[in-house]
Amino acid sequence: MEHSSFRSDCLRGHTILITGGAGAIGRVVTQALAHHGARVAVNDIHPQEEGERIIGRDKSISYFSADITNEKDVAQLFDAVEEALDVPTVVCCHAGVVESSAYTDLSVRNFERTLDVNLKGAFLVSREAARRMKGIASALKPGRIIFTTSWVQDVPWPEIAAYCASKSAVKMLMRALAREVARGHIRVNAVAPGIVDTGMAKRQWDEDARYRARAQRAVPMGFLQSAQSVADAFLFLSSEASSYMTGATLLIDGGCSLYPMDE
Repeated sequence: MEHSSFRSDCLRGHTILITGGAGAIGRVVTQALAHHGARVAVNDIHPQEEGERIIGRDKSISYFSADITNEKDVAQLFDAVEEALDVPTVVCCHAGVVESSAYTDLSVRNFERTLDVNLKGAFLVSREAARRMKGIASALKPGRIIFTTSWVQDVPWPEIAAYCASKSAVKMLMRALAREVARGHIRVNAVAPGIVDTGMAKRQWDEDARYRARAQRAVPMGFLQSAQSVADAFLFLSSEASSYMTGATLLIDGGCSLYPMDE
């Protein structure tokens, strides 16, 4: 665990649900939240035994298999987390998919799948979270809903048009929810990472020289983002340090969105 300026117990007493938590970035975020005192419920689509194996043995972390694009599954997921742990005080709508394709080759299946997971899934989970937090959120202990968007919500990246559209929509979904639930002591914000040094971006960086050259031009700071920096943003938005924030996007992209990339 890298150095953190947050107290090691700053999330003690919180139950946090993170969707897509078994993914490359999600696992780092999960560890950071648990390391700072939270009980973390990790959701992903892997079968139960496989998901448990992926997240490893940690008494502060539990795995819950569910399809967030299914309304009934989402309700059952929250029921299971509440029964095993407690009503989540922080819900991270992190699950997402991306599939590269030139716009003219973009299939309807790709487009629909991307919006189904990234947008519909985020909607279903955040809606259920807001419903359940109404009964527990207070001025002293507000509920928190955190979306994962991306720097491409504002600056399009070649060959991921469906992903760009989905993340732009998630940004507005977050803002709409934030406005509606603010007086109910629920804070709603988003984390917008840049090009992270893990998962699909890392594979493309390693295997596709054209992608690597494009990414090198796109990041003014000159290097890819660590997953830990994404985790630090989630830690901030989950903690009391962000108590006066709602409807905001925490942009941590190394400067990618400062100007359009030159081809």
